[in-house]
Amino acid sequence: MSTAVCTASSSLSLPVRPAAIPAAARRGAWQLSAGQATSLKATQASVLRIRQGRVWVTRDANARHASEDLVLAPGESLAVVAGDRIVMEPWDGYGATYTWDVA
Repeated sequence: MSTAVCTASSSLSLPVRPAAIPAAARRGAWQLSAGQATSLKATQASVLRIRQGRVWVTRDANARHASEDLVLAPGESLAVVAGDRIVMEPWDGYGATYTWDVA
């Protein structure tokens, strides 16, 4: 059996970050952590709404439109038609909160 010991050094300090996304903003929503990406495919017409943070969204190319990159801020939304796929990740190092609802 092995053991591990964690020691802290007084010279080590972590960078100060703003508080996490408030719980009120997360209710009924999904959260993306900084550096996390997710892919969503609409099985029916849907709407992506940004509640907190900013996200970088890449929409896949299809017969209707070319691939495109968008940056969405809180309060902005993106309509996604059935069958379309998007990939998104937080724009900055603080994460983001979003909803994904049927249109």
